[in-house]
Amino acid sequence: MPGLSALRRLGRALALASLTLGYAAAAAEPPLTVEIVFVSHARPPSPPYVLDPPPPGEGFDGAKLALQENATTGAFLNQVFDLQNVELGEDDKPAEAVKPLLAQGKKLFVSALPAQETLALADALKAQGALLFNAGAQDDFLRGAECRPNLFHTAPSRAMLTDALFQYLAVRRWSKILLVPGPNADDLADADAVRAAAKKFGAKIVAEKPWTFGPLARARSDAITQAEALTFARGVEADMIVVADEAEDFGDYILYRTSEPRLVAGTQGLTPVSWHPTHTAYGAEQLQNRFLRMTKRRMRPIDYQAWIAVRAIGEAVTELRDADPQKIAATLQGPNFTLAIFKGAAASFRPWDRQLRQAILLAQPKSLIGLAPQPGFLHQRNTLDTLGVDETESACKSGKP
Repeated sequence: MPGLSALRRLGRALALASLTLGYAAAAAEPPLTVEIVFVSHARPPSPPYVLDPPPPGEGFDGAKLALQENATTGAFLNQVFDLQNVELGEDDKPAEAVKPLLAQGKKLFVSALPAQETLALADALKAQGALLFNAGAQDDFLRGAECRPNLFHTAPSRAMLTDALFQYLAVRRWSKILLVPGPNADDLADADAVRAAAKKFGAKIVAEKPWTFGPLARARSDAITQAEALTFARGVEADMIVVADEAEDFGDYILYRTSEPRLVAGTQGLTPVSWHPTHTAYGAEQLQNRFLRMTKRRMRPIDYQAWIAVRAIGEAVTELRDADPQKIAATLQGPNFTLAIFKGAAASFRPWDRQLRQAILLAQPKSLIGLAPQPGFLHQRNTLDTLGVDETESACKSGKP
């Protein structure tokens, strides 16, 4: 009769044989192919006055890095991930551009498009049962009255960004605000978000001074001669000037040019962002370095937001062992789905508007200043829901899954 050690060796050999047969059977099966499409506009060359122009591949590079990470896990699970890049011309319509891809059976899309094009693409994909992940547009109406059941958001909303800023101002007790909105539609939308955040966190907008002096931040050679712009805020008692200048026409010009010393925040100065090159906590340095090695440049917010979108798809597919878009959507909105995104608190999707809950960084160009939610801001469900539109306030009527 064999001894105990011999029986143990036999047991280990049988277990190893079983495991080997399992891997062989999995390898014999056709792999699960997960096809993802990234849609954006091809960027024209930036004018000479733009000192930090968007780099080629912005957004797609983040998606590509995430695909590599998905593939690492997928190799053990007989899953293959594929990423296709669709760059639209200036006059191309996204819904028309993706028709051939839908005919090929592609159902998972990530975009870095403006809001109205994002909405049109989501509607075109909905009829085919496809999902769209918005990695670019911050507009609140996409999460509100114009939300769609097949549209997920990894880009933070304007409400989330401005709430993060005003939480920080509340902690600092900088409560008196001079709001300087620009003339563009995006600037006006940003100013609306600022007003809502100020009311939410107890700040007072003591004055509004719309910018009427043109794009002085671009007119670098003669900007110092614009005397009226130097004194436009004179006599306003404010702790902070908050600018709404998404086109970068004037926000940088205001810094250090006011008649009285004033701090500047908003779209310039101290800015709320999803990602920043100086963020290295919570393992973020590893992600920063992987991206830098792959692209030879720093990761930007849209890169990061596209990275999250592709990683979210990968995590859902890993859990489901399936790439069905409806199952992915249900999993992402489920109460147990979380995603590690290197900002401390785990991210998850809000089931009422499919917005990714995430912490927001507060930064100046070369320094990280803070992280929101700030300590002391509490919520009955999730402290990340102190940023942005909560469920009881949401105008999204597409319903929970």
